[in-house]
Amino acid sequence: MKMRFFLVASMVIFCFLGISEGGSLRKNFYKKSCPQAEEIVKNITLQHVSSRPELPAKLIRLHFHDCFVRGCDASVLLESTAGNTAEKDAIPNLSLAGFDVIEDIKEALEEKCPGIVSCADILTLATRDAFKNKPNWEVLTGRRDGTVSRSIEALINIPAPFHNITQLRQIFANKKLTLHDLVVLSGAHTIGVGHCNLFSNRLFNFTGKGDQDPSLNPTYANFLKTKCQGLSDTTTTVEMDPNSSTTFDNDYYPVLLQNKGLFTSDAALLTTKQSRNIVNELVSQNKFFTEFSQSMKRMGAIEVLTGSNGEIRRKCSVVN
Repeated sequence: MKMRFFLVASMVIFCFLGISEGGSLRKNFYKKSCPQAEEIVKNITLQHVSSRPELPAKLIRLHFHDCFVRGCDASVLLESTAGNTAEKDAIPNLSLAGFDVIEDIKEALEEKCPGIVSCADILTLATRDAFKNKPNWEVLTGRRDGTVSRSIEALINIPAPFHNITQLRQIFANKKLTLHDLVVLSGAHTIGVGHCNLFSNRLFNFTGKGDQDPSLNPTYANFLKTKCQGLSDTTTTVEMDPNSSTTFDNDYYPVLLQNKGLFTSDAALLTTKQSRNIVNELVSQNKFFTEFSQSMKRMGAIEVLTGSNGEIRRKCSVVN
């Protein structure tokens, strides 16, 4: 009787493990179903990057905004419909770009292997491949695409440039990411630009009395005032890393320690001892690259759909 119970229990556990393993991300997911999938993603991505040096910053932001809403399911790529306003039309996402790159890749893959490679995997792979050299990180595959995209969820789940450290930590914790991940992934601000209206309150009206944020380096603040026309300036952009906005390096952290972080959310990383200590560690470029690769891998696994969940969209902007 005991032996029979043991065998039944073992079979249940084995079946559970089999289901778990089969429904999880893994290396070379498309090795048999579409052997050239990852090569196609890489080649098309690099073709775009060669003529658009700003693209790595665009793709990493697109990937980040996707993963923080319903997980990495490509829901950010879906277009709004007559009865629904999708994530991409939420205020935090109106300046997203890189959609055309994902569609180009998807078209090539549909021609080669119809109905096999998900838009979620394409976005995750293309983001990594846009960085031609370092940092480099392993991308496990097997994600499937979501079928729901709501603008209100983007407003709730995406960290905002005006958030403080408590708010940021909570949003990351909601996605099972740590304070360490928060500080490391903020380092992506070493590339790309920020719109004036997202930080101009720090220059012109920090507490509602026409004052300047005292935590912002005064010399840097004066420089920013020569760029931004005022609180209503929604068109001017400024490099997030004043030294090299198209080169992925660790400049973000020395700049941050000089109180030259562009957004309130950047400056927030210096407001607790624990987060500031992490900032100081990441002044080492090798350390930053290593940690960034690990955090990107964790971010790319947020709430993924696998197995029979979701679908493989034929076109990334609409559900099947």
